[in-house]
Amino acid sequence: MGSFSVMHWAIVLLLVLLLFGAGKLPKVMGDLAKGVKSFKAGLKDEDAPLLNEERSGGTR
Repeated sequence: MGSFSVMHWAIVLLLVLLLFGAGKLPKVMGDLAKGVKSFKAGLKDEDAPLLNEERSGGTR
């Protein structure tokens, strides 16, 4: 029940195409990719001070 079949993905793709149109789809996917990259970079930046502190043996 928790997994998607090929038919489910086909329906999702069809709905996305109907909502955004084929012309806007590359732009939407590009914006989504930029958002994911920014989110990952933010997580990495947030964890960096913690990692540096652990290596130096400091405590909060």
